[in-house]
Amino acid sequence: MWADEEPVKKPARLLEDMSISELSDRIETLKDQIRLCEVAIARKEASRKAAEQAFFKS
Repeated sequence: MWADEEPVKKPARLLEDMSISELSDRIETLKDQIRLCEVAIARKEASRKAAEQAFFKS
């Protein structure tokens, strides 16, 4: 891919066009992504707390 090219995006599928199985799979994928985001948030909060304790000792 060239530097000035944008990635080709697939058009979003309408939920109404998806089967029950596809919807269930999508829900599981989204739940996995949410869990990963929650872990990343927890790590960032822990890092921030450690930095605050190191720099703002009372």
